[in-house]
Amino acid sequence: MSITRSQVALNAIQWINLKPAPGRERQWRYADPTWRAEQPDVHRQIREAGFDAVMMEVLDTQTLQAYKRVLDETGLRAAPGYVQIAPPETKGLSLRKRSPEWVRWFNPVRRKAEESNYLGVESIFLAAEMDQTAPRVARATATGAFFDQDKLDRQVEYLAEAAEVLRAEGIRPGLHNHVGSLIETRYEIEYALQQIDASLLGASFDIGHLEWAAIPSAAFLDRYRDRIVDIHLKDLDLGIAAASRSTPTPYYEVSDQRFFLEPGLGDIDLPGVLTALGDSFEGWILIEVDRPSMEPFESAKVSAAWVEQNFPA
Repeated sequence: MSITRSQVALNAIQWINLKPAPGRERQWRYADPTWRAEQPDVHRQIREAGFDAVMMEVLDTQTLQAYKRVLDETGLRAAPGYVQIAPPETKGLSLRKRSPEWVRWFNPVRRKAEESNYLGVESIFLAAEMDQTAPRVARATATGAFFDQDKLDRQVEYLAEAAEVLRAEGIRPGLHNHVGSLIETRYEIEYALQQIDASLLGASFDIGHLEWAAIPSAAFLDRYRDRIVDIHLKDLDLGIAAASRSTPTPYYEVSDQRFFLEPGLGDIDLPGVLTALGDSFEGWILIEVDRPSMEPFESAKVSAAWVEQNFPA
């Protein structure tokens, strides 16, 4: 295997997606302005755990320059970030194509392109938005429930436009699948890849979300090897995943269990995943533990130990 540790980064999600205490509201901590003060210490912990790269995440309350200072001061490199796009209809809007409102709909995508270029990152994960109130999140996840071809077509249209925006700024996007979104199942992923030219949109799969949706990840990566840009690598309890598919289960009811696991502690054939990437893979592997099974810093150290065992220096 020719993949080296220099291609591996950690997403800081261990620290920002903790299980809420009983009676407390669920919160994505990036949205909390107080997170900005904690970010430098978390980045120092990531470095101390053994990583030298972290997924790019410039906060809404932060300038590009301030974020770069955090990276420089903690000795971390920026790895590809994440951007999501939804059709306006999912927000109750109807925008005329090329209208000022329609153009502005893609401003968050332009912002991510700007961040990537400023930090010297050449690719990005491009996903369908996961709406927290959508039926696939709130009622039944990982099975393609509530499928609507018209909605899928609209989602693909907006993914294609977002990919054009990113490409125009020199950033290479890869389609990112996510359970709970409109790009969840094998059909939806493959349909999007068929509808959008490979020269415009590559593939940046999430291994855990493939397996959660009953898609064998190693075989899927092998099928799309020539189109893969980067990947999110995670491990899961596949028994919990199977149970969530057999009985309609909300997304967070699954994730609040000991479901997401540090690499090597779950059931996914991660060596097979790495083999499927092939010897010529030059992209990024971002380690993600969406909900740590232990204290966040320990989770990062366990993840780094797995990297050391599986990749040459």
